[in-house]
Amino acid sequence: DIIRTPHTFFKMAGHGPIMVLNANTQRTTGREAQFGNISAAMAVSDIIRTTLGPRSMLKMLLDPMGGIVMTNDGNCILREVDVSHPTAKSMIELSRAQDEEVGDGTTSVIILAGEMLAMAEPFLRRNIHPTVIVGGYNRALQEALRICEKIAIDVDVRDPTLMTKLVESTIGTKFSSRWSDKLVQMALDAVLRVAVDVGGRKEVDIKRYAKVEKIPGGEIDDCKVLNGVMFNKDVTHSKMRRRIENPRIMLLDCPLEYKKGESQTNVEITDEADWNTMLRMEEEYIENQCAQIIAFNPDIVITEKGVSDLAQHYLTKAGITAFRRLRKTDNNRVARACGATIVSRTDELQESDIGTGCGLFEVRKLGDEYFTFLEECKDAKACTILLRGGSKDVLNEVERNLQDAMQVVRNVVYEPKLLLGGGCTEMAVAVALSREGQKVEGVMQWPYQAVGEAMEVIPRTLASNCGVSVVRAITKLRAKHAAAYDAGENCCFGINGITGEVEDMTSTGLYEPYSVKVQTIKTSIESAAMILRIDDVVSGTGRAGGQ
Repeated sequence: DIIRTPHTFFKMAGHGPIMVLNANTQRTTGREAQFGNISAAMAVSDIIRTTLGPRSMLKMLLDPMGGIVMTNDGNCILREVDVSHPTAKSMIELSRAQDEEVGDGTTSVIILAGEMLAMAEPFLRRNIHPTVIVGGYNRALQEALRICEKIAIDVDVRDPTLMTKLVESTIGTKFSSRWSDKLVQMALDAVLRVAVDVGGRKEVDIKRYAKVEKIPGGEIDDCKVLNGVMFNKDVTHSKMRRRIENPRIMLLDCPLEYKKGESQTNVEITDEADWNTMLRMEEEYIENQCAQIIAFNPDIVITEKGVSDLAQHYLTKAGITAFRRLRKTDNNRVARACGATIVSRTDELQESDIGTGCGLFEVRKLGDEYFTFLEECKDAKACTILLRGGSKDVLNEVERNLQDAMQVVRNVVYEPKLLLGGGCTEMAVAVALSREGQKVEGVMQWPYQAVGEAMEVIPRTLASNCGVSVVRAITKLRAKHAAAYDAGENCCFGINGITGEVEDMTSTGLYEPYSVKVQTIKTSIESAAMILRIDDVVSGTGRAGGQ
């Protein structure tokens, strides 16, 4: 005899209402929760809708510290936006997941997910159950992936023309598109340099081995990918050499100073001579370390720990240049670039640990600081990307764009397949789904075809960002794809993001990596399906103890 009321009271026979949830808990259930979720998701996708395509607008964001971020990178915008609605938060997570997984398509994934949810709203109003809608969405997802597989183009990673076009279509939508040629070449150089074969499979670790160094000042044209590495350090002693050709490089991660005990130790000395003996022993320990280093005749010694004044003296006398307190990550890059091995103890040094792959060592001054360059490396498997630019904001934006471009190249190295850009793939999927949907039985046919309609949001947004007649452009594009589908051919027409005209994408050279496109479709449909299945939102759940 328990009756449930909207306010989560329970009335029992002969008793007053019993409160089950906390008084300050807000709860929305059923249709209200579903429509609330859909409108929240659409609000997030509307924020970044104008940042899609080459004619995209920038967004200016103020962070809580008062700093300014100017960008059109979907992930970067949403990272800075502060939202309270739980569904909006999960949408923002989507773009972060997309950025971590494939590095590009962060804007598309949000726009698509928002559109998928918008398409579901009329079905919910007609009282179609969410699980039926989700079932239709999942069937459509499988079909969409099959279509993408069918129209994918295989590519050779070493083919410069196709790879250049691919990266250009990534950078073309960004702020840095003015320096597109420069950045495209840099992204390609950097990724192909750090790509290595490990046991028959490719490994491309951009995060560890392709470091971006941003130095304000100079021109964007001064940016370059070094054939080697650089780090922000000066030599430890002013008399040490600052330019060496074909240096022998030794990398250590032990201190070149007297070892201090792990625990606090006090020594009592009764005889004055013993004090001198102790000091001499410390000096001899360092002298012995330096002798072991000098025996291998290196030109440069780099250690991650400290170098005492005495060690500097011995090394300077031997004509060796020393660097101290280098970051572990920088040391790993130097090791990969010049072929050296990082050694933990000086008495374990071997000739094979010395790196001889570097062609030129030089300390140069950029701006106010000294930087060490190790360049002209033979077969370097690590590199530093040097970015110069007018202001910090410009540099940050160029770095974000370059990261996207490098991720795109990395994806193609892993999975060498391309799809056509400019909304061509989306329209091909949309037309195929609307035709295939006619074969689906029952109520599921509607949500199945709705996924196809939702796919058209990408070419539609591209056209509207160009300021052309959206209806005319989309109708023309749909007709081209429908005719090609009926003839059993692959259609190559899409929206030119700059002019807004319907053009052949193979002649325009707009390509996108297969993995990015597939990940976008998967993530957006799966997340929309998950949000649709939510029918109860409880917020304001307080912690125990009234905290």
